[in-house]
Amino acid sequence: MRRTNDWVIYGALTAVLAAASLASVFAGAVHVPLSELLDSGIVRLRLARIALGIVAGAGLSVAGVIFQALLRNPLADPYVLGVSSGSALGAAGAILLGLAALGPWTLPAAAFVGGTLTIVLVYLLGRQTEGGVGVQTLLLAGVIVSSLMGSLLMFLVSLSSSQEMHNVIWWLLGNLQIFDWGLLWAVTGTVLAGTVAAALLARGLNLLTLGEEPAAHLGLTVERTKVVFFLVGSLVTAATVAACGLIGFVGLIVPHAVRLACGPDHRRLVLASALAGASLLVLADAFARTVLAPLEIPIGVVTAFLGGPFFLFLLRRRRRGLG
Repeated sequence: MRRTNDWVIYGALTAVLAAASLASVFAGAVHVPLSELLDSGIVRLRLARIALGIVAGAGLSVAGVIFQALLRNPLADPYVLGVSSGSALGAAGAILLGLAALGPWTLPAAAFVGGTLTIVLVYLLGRQTEGGVGVQTLLLAGVIVSSLMGSLLMFLVSLSSSQEMHNVIWWLLGNLQIFDWGLLWAVTGTVLAGTVAAALLARGLNLLTLGEEPAAHLGLTVERTKVVFFLVGSLVTAATVAACGLIGFVGLIVPHAVRLACGPDHRRLVLASALAGASLLVLADAFARTVLAPLEIPIGVVTAFLGGPFFLFLLRRRRRGLG
């Protein structure tokens, strides 16, 4: 019965994603008649954005599911351990040094390297003397590293010219502009591998939410599982941020909303969150391209607007539950 319900949920979410993608093809500052759309270069650009939106939305949502289980905090997001700050510092460094002009891969590569180095630093700081990884220590290490990277980022921005500052801020606010299909395939491979790993190891996520001692009593190798999920979630986040900048709230809103709608079982939650996150980001991008056309709003601004009402909903729901 559970498997039947799962397929109904996946089917419904896939239909929503297909509808969102189709609507996004026709959305944009330039209106293209249906008869000319398939022969237009514009449709190829829009399809690339839709594809990146699907991949990024799924990646951020899956990473959010992982970190919420790993940290046992339903309000954790993919950026909580500082990966985004490291990626931002790497991207800003590439922009300020003029490396971004060398090719379409330079900026994402710099951002990914910055995020990866941050992962290593947070892991080393989060390791305990007995060799394990403490959740609270890991979280504290993430906060420290994020603060350090943020300070360095602000220092670099303060030394930049107005054009360089504009480029850094535009990247930080997030966008789905992509000019290289090879980059899209690289990000897709990383996100797909992370999603498959999280889905196959979903039982481990279920057990981690119970606490480390109960999980160990139920046969889970806790320390190894924590390290695996930390690396999977962090690498997916780094790849996503490298491709499209900082897009907030997706990895927080989507897993929480799907959990409220479909229950806490991660065997369902991982894939359902991936589909829901993909739909949300595709729709957010279509809105960003059309609401003030021909101007384009950074997609991170659109998702931030969604975050406020969502938190108000959670607050009212909590008060109602306490009452």
